[in-house]
Amino acid sequence: MWNRREFLQWTGAATLAGLGTAPVWAQPEKRLRLAVVTTEWRYRSHAWHMAERFLVGYPRQGGWHRPPLDVVSAYVDQFPEGDLSRGRSEEFKFPIYPSVAEALRCGGDRLAVDAVLIIGEHGRYPKSEYGQTKYPRYELFKAVTDVFRKEGRSVPVFNDKHLSWKWDWAKEMVDISKELNFAFTAGSSLPVTYRMPDVDLPSGAEVEEVLGVSIGSIDSYDFHCLEMMQCLVERRKGGETGVVALQALRGDAVWKAMEATSWGAGGWDPQLFEACLSRTQTLTQPESFSHRYPTAAQIREWVKDPVAYRFEYADGLKATMLLMNGLVGDFNVAVRLKGQTKPLSTLFYLPPTPNVMYSAALMSKAEETFLTGKSPYPIERTLLTGGLVEAGCQSLTKGQIRLETPHLAVKYTAPRESTHWRSVS
Repeated sequence: MWNRREFLQWTGAATLAGLGTAPVWAQPEKRLRLAVVTTEWRYRSHAWHMAERFLVGYPRQGGWHRPPLDVVSAYVDQFPEGDLSRGRSEEFKFPIYPSVAEALRCGGDRLAVDAVLIIGEHGRYPKSEYGQTKYPRYELFKAVTDVFRKEGRSVPVFNDKHLSWKWDWAKEMVDISKELNFAFTAGSSLPVTYRMPDVDLPSGAEVEEVLGVSIGSIDSYDFHCLEMMQCLVERRKGGETGVVALQALRGDAVWKAMEATSWGAGGWDPQLFEACLSRTQTLTQPESFSHRYPTAAQIREWVKDPVAYRFEYADGLKATMLLMNGLVGDFNVAVRLKGQTKPLSTLFYLPPTPNVMYSAALMSKAEETFLTGKSPYPIERTLLTGGLVEAGCQSLTKGQIRLETPHLAVKYTAPRESTHWRSVS
């Protein structure tokens, strides 16, 4: 039985009660020193989205918040056309060093920063045999932690998006953070952005099935959609115990699954699909028409390359992630709760360029990590969702086969209070 607080959070009334407002952390006695370690820094890159929040601040709760951290050094791996890092370096008076170690030591011989922001997204890097971009997040992380080992001292680290394209490396990153005992936060903006409506899964609820429908491609937006789903279902009864199997589908196999009309028959719950399409703000419409729920034939016509990941959790929860470019242009999720006739559903809202408030929400969690020395949510969430991305890419490459995933027996307990930005913020 849910208590009143949990019910209010589910219905969204918690926002009216003022719950979930952005925390105000104790200000440090002196401004902290931040090193930025990134693959590239150009307009609309993740470094532009994220590192610049620590240069110029961001809006929060009706004011312009200026984090008590100074970017004092940077390492930039690539300098493409349109590079912004050199201009930012000149404007904000921080040097760009030729190695990660020099950036952390600020050109000296000792660790000289209080926090590290790793942004291993964008840039020209090779692909794995499964089509994953080999972003050097692991290599950048190891360069950072090598300095920690030599110094015998660590500082908090934030890692953008998933940990690594390779499971063994991602697992090693988590293990190293625990061994060296530093706060390690990672992931994308989806779990922390606004929701419309502002709802959450009640802590300890029993969940039978979850479906996510979003824009995007594999090895990129699949991670976003999976994180959106995971940050809800991790709150279920018993906590997270991992995923035992995954099968990825593409093209006609997705349409065949849609005709199955249930997860047990090889598809998904159509009521969950309808709930997602009823939340999206970008539902495609035929020319000269509007406000129409699409037919199955229209969906097939508009979505040229559908992708589905169907996966099973260790506790029996069934999940489907759908990438539906041409049908929607945003991120939507629906959850079947035991004993409830109507699904819980919401849109994970990403405000548009140029202000992209979702990156401000994410950097508020990085700032919290840096100031408190504690991660606001478990690193295991990112470990699990990154592992699902790798499994999905492997399943597609191997002929859309079902893969057993015993290595994804990731166990953790989610925070009781949600960590996303609420509409009252």
